[in-house]
Amino acid sequence: MAEESLRHWEIREVDYDDPDAVTLRDDLQRFYVERYGGPDDAPVNPDDFRPPHGACFVGYLAGEPVAAGYWHSLAVDRLGTSELVELKRVHVIAAQRRRGFAQRLIAELERTALAAGHKAAVLSTGLRQPEAIALYKRLGYEAIEGFGHYADDSNVTFLGRRLSP
Repeated sequence: MAEESLRHWEIREVDYDDPDAVTLRDDLQRFYVERYGGPDDAPVNPDDFRPPHGACFVGYLAGEPVAAGYWHSLAVDRLGTSELVELKRVHVIAAQRRRGFAQRLIAELERTALAAGHKAAVLSTGLRQPEAIALYKRLGYEAIEGFGHYADDSNVTFLGRRLSP
């Protein structure tokens, strides 16, 4: 990421219903429609993404919302712990992709999850998102057993990693 971009990049924790978070989730659903032919139909409880069991973050570039990501506590055992978070809806708008914003957002999700006492992060992503899969693997995420809404879906991959300071 260029030094100029770094000076104008910030991540803010916001409420799940924050207008910028909603706008970015809508943009992500449009992406899903383009990539998969329909929106993500996994059930979501907004309260899961509010403290103390979750958090919602928006990344801003020069004051404009360009990225979002969420985590919430997850009651499964993976990676040798039950103190997990699931990363959800990590997304960067098309015009700002491949500039390092997703990586910085994921780092903030992991940092705040670790600070909240969680030991590992897990996620699911569709196989039609090879860019996301490649990013997570570069960040140390490895294949894990499926969980949740898409546990038995052969078009979804499940990844996770232990968190460390």
